[in-house]
Amino acid sequence: MQVSRDAVKTKAPVLTSNLNFPGRYSVLTVGKTAAGVSAKIKDAGERQRLKEIAGRWSGDSCGAILRTNAAGVPEEVLEEELSLLKKRMEQTLKEGTMRTCYSCLCREMPSYINGVRDARPEELEEILTDDGDIFEELTRYLEESRPEELPKLVLYDDPLLPLQKLYSLETAISHALARKVWLKSGAYLVIEPTEALAVIDVNSGKYAGRKKIDDTILKINLEAAEEIGRQLRLRNLSGIIIIDFIDMERAKDRECLMDSLRKIVSADPVKTTVVEMTKLNLVELTRKKVRRPFYEQMNEAKGDFVK
Repeated sequence: MQVSRDAVKTKAPVLTSNLNFPGRYSVLTVGKTAAGVSAKIKDAGERQRLKEIAGRWSGDSCGAILRTNAAGVPEEVLEEELSLLKKRMEQTLKEGTMRTCYSCLCREMPSYINGVRDARPEELEEILTDDGDIFEELTRYLEESRPEELPKLVLYDDPLLPLQKLYSLETAISHALARKVWLKSGAYLVIEPTEALAVIDVNSGKYAGRKKIDDTILKINLEAAEEIGRQLRLRNLSGIIIIDFIDMERAKDRECLMDSLRKIVSADPVKTTVVEMTKLNLVELTRKKVRRPFYEQMNEAKGDFVK
């Protein structure tokens, strides 16, 4: 069995017998034998190319899904990764027949390695850590999977200025947990995550525009949409998300805002869908749950520290 969703508060973890073996560009599946391509790849020609490659690795024993990162990647690189994933799958299944019940056969890589794995080369300027154990783990991973990125890995060592102070991590964490988020214009967001959904309210705050009121409201809402896209990723909010933008009278302004919001969330590596704007001018979003929200992780960390 494989954990497909971690336990969240009173909800137990979700287990599945359909095993997944993820790589940088692809995922090999056991229990599902179909060939698939990420829905975020829109180019028809590229989708067809990737579909053919995935089809060659799909059959009676497993299926293959090519991820968004696979777009534009040479065929031989994809084939090499799929071959490594198949060997890992076969080794895991073979060991499983010789192990006792409840044995751990394979553990998901730590989040910091997954972050490096899923990042595009142009997104990685430097990989910096001051933890020797993490540095060694990342070194082993990069040597095996991404040797070209190894020069970007740096072990930070300055006893006079710790890494968390250099990048003001405590302040950044505080801002990521704050209920109120100020925008550059003087407007602000109020973010309220709850058990059932997350609610985001947009307020004009200190903003004092000199243009027409309609233009002022549209400008605030567009700025808020940009920051909301960032906050969703930063806080890892998921499930149902309701946004209360400042009401707009003009239909063209509402369309402009919705188009902008769709473009912003399309860049999110986690599947995010803009559903609609309701009659009460509330915007509904859904965001796929891949891990617990940041505030829950921090609350758990504080609890462990107190213990």
